[in-house]
Amino acid sequence: MQTRTEIIVKGEVQRVGYRDVVERTARKMKLTGFVENMKPYDVRIICKGDKTILNSFIEQIRIKEYPVDVEHLDVSFQDATGEFNYFEIKRGDMVEELGERLDIANAKMTQMVQKQDVMVEKMDYNTSILKENTYILKEFKHETGENLSSLTNIMEKHDNDAQKRIASLTVEISEIKERLSRVESAIS
Repeated sequence: MQTRTEIIVKGEVQRVGYRDVVERTARKMKLTGFVENMKPYDVRIICKGDKTILNSFIEQIRIKEYPVDVEHLDVSFQDATGEFNYFEIKRGDMVEELGERLDIANAKMTQMVQKQDVMVEKMDYNTSILKENTYILKEFKHETGENLSSLTNIMEKHDNDAQKRIASLTVEISEIKERLSRVESAIS
């Protein structure tokens, strides 16, 4: 069963793009009707649809996300009429509408600048940490380089000592083999 509802929206709802959001939401939900600005500060929505869908629509348009801040909804339901074929934004005077679009653009630009400022702060912080870590790595490389050089010298010395010891043991083994050979010859 189709129901008609009239909603008066109060809060920061003019010059913030609220009507566009309402229109997109209504069209997605296949509602018919319109949204328009009211003097001096409110927005009026008249729409038709299934009561369950209308209730869901009402919840979705309770927006509290900068720059929109819906403070209150006055909602009334009536029997549906067949007066709407689609959902639309009823626009006012062209100069007023252009001013509203410029206000929306200003709000979006302000958001972007605020986000940019936050990003610049994060980049500055990350750059200082990167510089600090680079300094630490250079110091570590310098110390490791010196230690690596010392370690290489120690390993070379041990390698030379090991080669001398192997040569010495080889001589000793040869001498032992020679003695064993003489002993075997003497016994036979």
